[in-house]
Amino acid sequence: MKKVLMVLTSHDQLGNTGRKTGFWLEELAAPYYTFKDAGVEVVLASPLGGQPPLDPKSNEPSFQTDLTRRFEQDAAATAQLAATVRLDSVNQADFDTVFYPGGHGPLWDLAEDKHSIQLIESFLAANKPVALVCHAPGVLRHVKTPAGRPLVEGKKVTGFTNTEEEAVGLTNVVPFLVEDVLKANGGVYSQGPDWGSYVVSDGLLITGQNPASSSAAAALLLKQIA
Repeated sequence: MKKVLMVLTSHDQLGNTGRKTGFWLEELAAPYYTFKDAGVEVVLASPLGGQPPLDPKSNEPSFQTDLTRRFEQDAAATAQLAATVRLDSVNQADFDTVFYPGGHGPLWDLAEDKHSIQLIESFLAANKPVALVCHAPGVLRHVKTPAGRPLVEGKKVTGFTNTEEEAVGLTNVVPFLVEDVLKANGGVYSQGPDWGSYVVSDGLLITGQNPASSSAAAALLLKQIA
């Protein structure tokens, strides 16, 4: 059986706004069931282990989907989420691939987390694909090639757009803008319409623009490990 690792944020503070953040529910739920329904084993991990913080906004009625409701009613899924394994205990040799859901949280912890950076580098070194959606492509900020160059340099990538960030009013709250950092690291950045599904793949790297891109990114990842 194929095995996929999903890496979630442990960060719950939205800058200094006093508001909460975390992972975005749709970006967990949609890929989770893309993998599960295809018979793939899913392991959830986060920097601190245990229950990762859910961005409360992602559970508001306007952002709920059939898959987020399915996840919340799935006792096995919610139990698994409550007991994520610690990221520093994970070995890429145990998995076929890794998927990073977004939400704003990863910009603070996973982007700077040495275990996450090494993990992504080790998956790619083992010729295994890596997928990241929405804010999660920002986690590639410090990931390097074996030659020490930025991983995204010269690669086709996408991620949460500056205009999408502006639309949610967090341009001046986040530690960096995903679009800007991908471009600054030499990524060949492109985007689709704001809030529409848009996924780019380049070799082993798959990136999705926003929550709506989660299912398509996961489906593309499945094809790569089939």
